[in-house]
Amino acid sequence: MLENLPPCPKCSCEYTYEMNALVVCPECGHEWVPAEAGADGGDLAGERVVKDAVGNVLQDGDSVVVVKALKVKGSPSGIKAGTKVRNIRLVDGVDGHDIDCKVDGFGAMQLKSSVVKKA
Repeated sequence: MLENLPPCPKCSCEYTYEMNALVVCPECGHEWVPAEAGADGGDLAGERVVKDAVGNVLQDGDSVVVVKALKVKGSPSGIKAGTKVRNIRLVDGVDGHDIDCKVDGFGAMQLKSSVVKKA
């Protein structure tokens, strides 16, 4: 936990708070990773770091394993824990779905990085 949280880079609000690995602004709703903003000092605005459930950094083309059973809308059975997914693509998805992939037996879908681990 950080002792001195940085102000919001969008609206300069001082009342930011931590939520898991992110820092959140209560006024404008902006979320960011604090290490990303100031660790290297370079322009990292175009780069974002996506980590799996155990903290490994994910990249395009990686293979991952689903760590918990997932329900799939419109399917009588879901994706079982231990299902391997190859050749992922990192995207800016909706509601935290930041992995675009094809799951065998289900087709193309988006997954959250918090439910997979790097294979």
